[in-house]
Amino acid sequence: MSATVTDRTAVLQQNRSPWHERVLRGLRTPGGAVFVLLLVLLVAAVAVNPSFGEPGSLIRFVGRTAPIAIAAIGQYFVIVSGEFDLSMGSVVTAQVFVAGNLIGQDDSRTVPVLVLMLVLGALVGLVNGLVTTLLKVPSFIVTLGTMLALGGLVDYLTGGAATGNPVDTFREIGRGGIEDVPLVEFLPFSVIILVVLSAAGVLLMRSPFGRTLVATGDNPDAAALAGAPVWWVKTRAFMLSSLAATLAGILLVGYAGVHPSVGQGYEFQAITAVVLGGVVLGGGRGWLLSAAAGAFALELLFAFLNFREVESTWRDTVQGLIIILAVAASARAWTVGRRPKLPDSAPPNPAQPGTDTGEN
Repeated sequence: MSATVTDRTAVLQQNRSPWHERVLRGLRTPGGAVFVLLLVLLVAAVAVNPSFGEPGSLIRFVGRTAPIAIAAIGQYFVIVSGEFDLSMGSVVTAQVFVAGNLIGQDDSRTVPVLVLMLVLGALVGLVNGLVTTLLKVPSFIVTLGTMLALGGLVDYLTGGAATGNPVDTFREIGRGGIEDVPLVEFLPFSVIILVVLSAAGVLLMRSPFGRTLVATGDNPDAAALAGAPVWWVKTRAFMLSSLAATLAGILLVGYAGVHPSVGQGYEFQAITAVVLGGVVLGGGRGWLLSAAAGAFALELLFAFLNFREVESTWRDTVQGLIIILAVAASARAWTVGRRPKLPDSAPPNPAQPGTDTGEN
């Protein structure tokens, strides 16, 4: 038995493609193409504004983009499961309001309010998930209702004006960092949080939960027949999304302040970033890091347009076009990539399953 396993392993190692071929093959997928786009946009932005390419400027850009990248990671969990979360922006706004009005200038309240914010975020996700999965209400409608309910509540409590001002200790989470770092001089906490969260997300997607999440998004009926608790898998995806929105809100308080407008439109930015990263709307296809890369590509595009002095009013138009084109391109590319490649001598077999399972 051991000899057979050893021989089989040796054959697999011999047939395995060289690493550079695997990298090139990955870059040709929708999830890999966003990294090429990211590099092109970076070169273009630096060409227009050379100072943008300095290490200090780049790391500050990453720090400013971290909240939307974190939101995109949260949105990824929901979209890859085959659902939507339109409540992210309102969750961000509500959490900013909670931080600004419950912490105030009392340092001792920082940790308890942080815990409360995380609990509230998880609770919103839990409600979204349970209503979607158990009551069979489409997630688009559920999260749209949550978005309107939370947004209306914040507007009522604030009167549409900025209220509250959390202590500087809390705001340092979003705008602070480690000083005297070689090369970049200043390393924002938001960058560290993004890196840790991305690494944790990759590990989670390689776990049984992550693989079940992708399988659920690809074919929920087949996943249910295989014994997967589809309702609980999707509900946890909604909870992760709301927790990511909560974390984005905590970071945004640092430099955006406390205002009802903070967080508005974040759900659409996150969805744009996810589809730009090659994640297929409908679920079952896409990579977590590509979703985060999509956020950076989107913000680099806006930075490039700003350097070219293009009016900011074009931002929504560009974002809408990106959603349409990215969804069309990624859906077709993943479909083509799933078609099995058969030897010339083999007859076609339409029943043969595809080989792509989404998260690599």
